[in-house]
Amino acid sequence: MGLGRLLGTDGSRTLRRAAPYLLAVAAAVASVLALLPEPPEGAPPPRADYVIMVGVPGLRWDDIDRVRTPTLWKLAERGTIGALAVHSAAKTTCPADGWVTLGAGNRAMWTTGTVDGVCPPLSVEVDMAAGPQTTVEASVADQRDVVRDNRTLPWEVQPGALAEAVRCTTAVGPGAAIAAARPYGRVDRYLPAVGAGLSAQLKACSLAIVDAGTVTGEGPARRSGAGAADATLARILAARPDRSLVIVAGLSDTATVGRLHVAIADGPGYRGGWLTSSTTGRPGYAQLVDLAPTALVALDRPVPDDLFVGAAVDRAGDRPGRLAQAVDQLADADWQAKVQRVVAARFLVVLAIGQILLFGLVTVVLRRARPAPGRSAPPLSRRVRRAAEILLIAAALAIPAALLADLVPWWRWRLSGAVFAGVTALVLAAVTTVVFVLTRRGRATAGMGAVAALAAVAVAADVMTGSRLQLNGVAGYSAATGGRYVGLGTIGLGVLVGGALILAGVLAAGVSRAWRPCVVAAVGAVGIVVVGSPYLGADAAGAVALSAGVSLAAAASSGGWFSLARLASAIATAAVVTTGFAMLDLSRPAEQRSNVGQFLVDLSGGTQRLAGQRIGAHNVTTIATSPLSLLTIGSVVFVVFVLLRPKGGLRRLFGLYPAIRATLGGIWGATALAGLVEGVGFNVLGAASATAVPLIALGALRVVTNAGDPTEPGGTFQPESPQTVSERCDTTPPSTRDDGEVLA
Repeated sequence: MGLGRLLGTDGSRTLRRAAPYLLAVAAAVASVLALLPEPPEGAPPPRADYVIMVGVPGLRWDDIDRVRTPTLWKLAERGTIGALAVHSAAKTTCPADGWVTLGAGNRAMWTTGTVDGVCPPLSVEVDMAAGPQTTVEASVADQRDVVRDNRTLPWEVQPGALAEAVRCTTAVGPGAAIAAARPYGRVDRYLPAVGAGLSAQLKACSLAIVDAGTVTGEGPARRSGAGAADATLARILAARPDRSLVIVAGLSDTATVGRLHVAIADGPGYRGGWLTSSTTGRPGYAQLVDLAPTALVALDRPVPDDLFVGAAVDRAGDRPGRLAQAVDQLADADWQAKVQRVVAARFLVVLAIGQILLFGLVTVVLRRARPAPGRSAPPLSRRVRRAAEILLIAAALAIPAALLADLVPWWRWRLSGAVFAGVTALVLAAVTTVVFVLTRRGRATAGMGAVAALAAVAVAADVMTGSRLQLNGVAGYSAATGGRYVGLGTIGLGVLVGGALILAGVLAAGVSRAWRPCVVAAVGAVGIVVVGSPYLGADAAGAVALSAGVSLAAAASSGGWFSLARLASAIATAAVVTTGFAMLDLSRPAEQRSNVGQFLVDLSGGTQRLAGQRIGAHNVTTIATSPLSLLTIGSVVFVVFVLLRPKGGLRRLFGLYPAIRATLGGIWGATALAGLVEGVGFNVLGAASATAVPLIALGALRVVTNAGDPTEPGGTFQPESPQTVSERCDTTPPSTRDDGEVLA
């Protein structure tokens, strides 16, 4: 009888009611299957008998020339090349910071004071036991103090870890002494400068580090420095032993403006192609912290993974046939990364201030659209209402338009900021016009859905084509900062989450209440894959946060308020997805793990306190300095004190379309969690609000202004569908019923 009842009318009704929720859970679980880690690429490079690391602080790709630097040109032509990000623990990576980071295999610092404009000259005291022309054991006088200062950093840093990993190290020049010094200051073999007997000294130890001078300034002084470094490199190459790997690195900046620098590897396994590493995931890019593990891997020495944060560089892909073209690409990337940081900061300030001013304008429009009872006011002009709608659509599309503007190489013009502004304005005007014309006579949610779809698709399309618009883009991230090189950036994550969930809410509003969770979960599952897949967004922490937001939105999308059953299903679904992410993340190599996997490793190793301090410090700094924090505060004030007021229209919008209310809560929950976990403060939430808040204001304005007009979409006299009538007759208890009538 039990089976018969299950298959009978009551059982069929139970299955129909449960089907959407079961499909929602299935969609969330299935999304994890698309997040399998990338398999290791290629075979390890052949081993070398010697590694010679030549540091030239400040050397950039625009310094390399066939005529002025012939040795560097020939080495680059024969070897493997890439752009080097020189991020260290110091705010500005000056030459001493670059050298100590090279020797630590981790982001370390030497400069403790504030750098004002230009880095100070390299100053290091090297104590020698014999005369300056004799290769002897030496010591760096300040090494113990440097080790002590770096221990205060919220991560494991050990200056001298590279030297400790090999039996013997030769240092040539004062900068090289910093990198080659052991933690207690000893330099195994030291030569003050490149001179006589260099060949014998390079063979004395398997690892040699050479200071070839610093390239700084501009104009003739810079060209002279690059020429001197080229001449020194020529002497080093003439003395290099057989089966040696030579790495040339412009391992620091020389001013407060961060740049990308030269990286060349020539030797066994490095012939032609682009340099890359698993820490960047992009051909043509490597990090300063990747050089130490590269040396140890080439020498077949164990890499201290607990101290090093980089990964050995490898050869990836084929570069252009002509070296000049490859050098131009790297120099162009360096210049774009430099200009991007300035233009992006200005763009975010303008975006934050512009949207806050727009919120003030919309406040006035809403008050005019729905005056207080008993008070008369001039009717709101259709022209004013249309203008407000156009401005709201443009505000929501501002970041996607800035992303698309990078299709034009605006950074190559002299007035790059003005060119970027012009291109962005043209793109924004064109897209806004199309959206407004196509949706002005649709439902109140038509404009919301169209804009949300465009925003999400713009970011997702860029991710699926290699994130070329986000790399060094105004709406993306700068490779010069050493934070991210592939996948979704902070702003892209916020726009994608905001657009995808608003779209899910609009689509869910068009189906029956029982199937709304399935629609939200299906759209959310696609978003989770795009965000978290190592082949696409490569942001596991963002995907975990999005899974939590999708679970909450799906649970509340059918209307009503949260019950214990809904909350339990949301938590269970989010827990399943989070566990899947964590397991997949832990299965990846250590250098490829995201914040999620790294935090679990820190938790198991007892260093979670340091990880928490690091994330907390980044959050505080970002919240205090980012314009998106101001936009976040302005958005919250606008929603709470304007849109949610009786004349604001948002409660009416939520009453008519409860799925939108649910997805808005999912957006804010997911982006706030992602920002805090990734240490970027309110940046993800601010980017999502820049897309979502203008859209809900647009929807609220349309339902308010059309409330009494039967000829307009959203008017109160529009005929209802049979489905809507049946829902109003539903006898389900109020705690689980669509509460549209109450909120309206």
